[in-house]
Amino acid sequence: MSKEKRATVLTFAEKHARDEPISVLTAYDYASARLVDQCGIDAILVGDSLAMVMLGHSNTLSVTLDEMLHHMKAVRRGVRRAMLIGDLPFMSYQVDASQALRSSGRMVKEGGAEAVKLEGGRAIANTIAAIVRAGIPVQGHIGLTPQSVNVFGGWKVQGCKAEAALSLLDDAIALEDAGCFSIVIESVPEQVASHITERLSIPTIGIGAGAATSGQVLVMHDLLGLYDEVQPRFVKRYSELGRLVRRAVEDYKEEVSARSFPTPEHAYRMAAEEWYEFQRRSGEGWKRGESRNSGKDDQDP
Repeated sequence: MSKEKRATVLTFAEKHARDEPISVLTAYDYASARLVDQCGIDAILVGDSLAMVMLGHSNTLSVTLDEMLHHMKAVRRGVRRAMLIGDLPFMSYQVDASQALRSSGRMVKEGGAEAVKLEGGRAIANTIAAIVRAGIPVQGHIGLTPQSVNVFGGWKVQGCKAEAALSLLDDAIALEDAGCFSIVIESVPEQVASHITERLSIPTIGIGAGAATSGQVLVMHDLLGLYDEVQPRFVKRYSELGRLVRRAVEDYKEEVSARSFPTPEHAYRMAAEEWYEFQRRSGEGWKRGESRNSGKDDQDP
């Protein structure tokens, strides 16, 4: 495991000041979080994308705060170095600032998050300011905000027209003024994302926003080739683990069907004298009430 100091909001600020790219990746369980953390990723996001890649929903709208917290707790146990960010799910913060504070507080107190992420621009700025005043760091999210997919009419690139791009810039400035320590920019033309990044004093984290942002984030299942129901153009598949998993399962099924697995190397053997004693005592001459347990089993799994 990396011996680097634990990443925090100061890590984002310091890397941004040095013009060093910030790496963010999602994780949703203990095992994957542990692996990501060991690779030196700056921050792990438990994203509401788990609704799709872990729970099988068609979008992110169905996941609940309790479900998010269930995964947050597992990820927290696997993270030692990276900063942990919890995504507030749909309708866990939109009602009012009081609801948002309660949800954010649960993310920190129950889920172990060190920051929360909210979608939206100027309309959500006052809510973000209230969360920040409560002592909880907030990451903003503009552009294609998946919780607004029904408003957008699908997964569409945002900010393609000048007026829409100006609106995104206003949103980003409002989020910075509200106290966000960073802002995710999703599915926005690279020129627009670059301009927004230059205008802000806080780091931007791009996903489908080109290379000029302060850092990048991807969904782990996309990166590893484990999820192919939605395949955005901006995703680079660094591996095709889905194919490897299917091949491994197919090989297992074939060997079980052919009785070629398990082999003796995968099995345990009883000592000859114990086996003989077992056979003797389990036969017709065995007396009811006599213990069948001839000794403690001392074989490790």
